Amino acid sequence: MDDANDYVALHAVLMHGGFSAAARQLGLPKGTLSKRVTRLEERLGVRLLERSTRDVRATEVGRQVFEQAQFIVAGLAAAAAVAASAQAEPNGVLRLGSPQGLIHGMLAEILPGFLKAHPKICLHLEELNRPADLVRDRIDLALRARYEVEADANLVVRRLARESGVLAAAPAFLAALDAPPGIEDLGRLPTLMMAHETTWNLVDRSGGRRQIELTPRLVSPNLEMLTAAVEAGLGIGLLPQHACRAGFLSGSLSHVLPEWSTAEGTIYAVFSSRRGLTPAIRSLIDYLAETIPRTTSPL
Repeated sequence: MDDANDYVALHAVLMHGGFSAAARQLGLPKGTLSKRVTRLEERLGVRLLERSTRDVRATEVGRQVFEQAQFIVAGLAAAAAVAASAQAEPNGVLRLGSPQGLIHGMLAEILPGFLKAHPKICLHLEELNRPADLVRDRIDLALRARYEVEADANLVVRRLARESGVLAAAPAFLAALDAPPGIEDLGRLPTLMMAHETTWNLVDRSGGRRQIELTPRLVSPNLEMLTAAVEAGLGIGLLPQHACRAGFLSGSLSHVLPEWSTAEGTIYAVFSSRRGLTPAIRSLIDYLAETIPRTTSPL
């Protein structure tokens, strides 16, 4: 395989008019440059330079190889410039994949702050409700929320936060009931659900477990719609903590049976490798690790 350094040596010798001047420009011993040019000539099987005691000039073939070597030198300089620019400040296009359930009430809240802090980054947010294939989907970083952390062997995982699903309802809905609901009342009350299931699996603070059979009034995979339906007083919803945090703070939602919740799941990021991460990807990972726990912490 050709060594690009040999072409760089030839280019420098002809650009600067000799081995001594080229050696000074590159900061290399004169003998090193001579060996590299000789090695290139042997590998190509042609003489590239005509040498004398006073000067050096290119052969006809050497002149043609020199013209091509200029592209190599320019390409190396351009690659170095790109790397230096990337290291200087987070910049460029950054593609983030996320399930819909993490966008409402979480990413919608925190991503504007990231973009304000990094004005040279263009963020493309892709809604992916399946495990992202980073190569096929052209995603730099993907978020996942699972009870068990899953990732391919060639992916790196960064755990960001732990979160449970909590029971929430509109204050007006609760006020219309004859009495505050107990765990045994959930099966007969109007409920709203995220998935096409008919049970809620809940745990209490002491580790007790209950499976609640339900006949939900509304089933939807859209978290924003379900949260709005709960706030409208249509029933009790089992929502991720981040989705109802703002409602709890504003008073549009009330925490129902706060001693009961789902088992905790993990929100985590996956990316291809720790090596070679651009400053943009690294800065987003660090930002998410700092801000996501704030949106999932219990009130």
